[in-house]
Amino acid sequence: MVIKIKSTVFDEGKSIPTKYTCSGVDVSPPLAWKSLPEDTISIGIICEDPDAPGGTWSHWVIFNLPVDTMSLSEHIMSREILDNGAIQGLNDFGKVGYAGPCPPNGTHHYYYKIYALDVKLDLPPRTSRKTFLETIDGHILDQGQIMGTYTR
Repeated sequence: MVIKIKSTVFDEGKSIPTKYTCSGVDVSPPLAWKSLPEDTISIGIICEDPDAPGGTWSHWVIFNLPVDTMSLSEHIMSREILDNGAIQGLNDFGKVGYAGPCPPNGTHHYYYKIYALDVKLDLPPRTSRKTFLETIDGHILDQGQIMGTYTR
């Protein structure tokens, strides 16, 4: 089983609208998914760009989303802890929350990845993508992704 994650503003492999990038308003895009494994305790999402010149670049880390969350609306606030208890990590721009596509040149690929986890993570706000990924190792029940592109 693979979690089917979608967005109403871009399709798999298609261009991410400027609104959701550093050239626009730079807000997070809406995302939705339909089903999670029965034993899911929490949900985590990251957005990353593997085409960045210095290696994979982190654009978003959000975790401990409640298990009944089946979507994220556009423009998740850049707060460390959200009203639903979800926690946001630090992106590679040095900020908490979402920072959209901002390639220095050419077309880059942006992967929005969702993880159904069998634990609630004991990690603080401002956690890095690397620490998040190390911590969820062995706790992933299922995962999925949607990839969008952006050219600046």
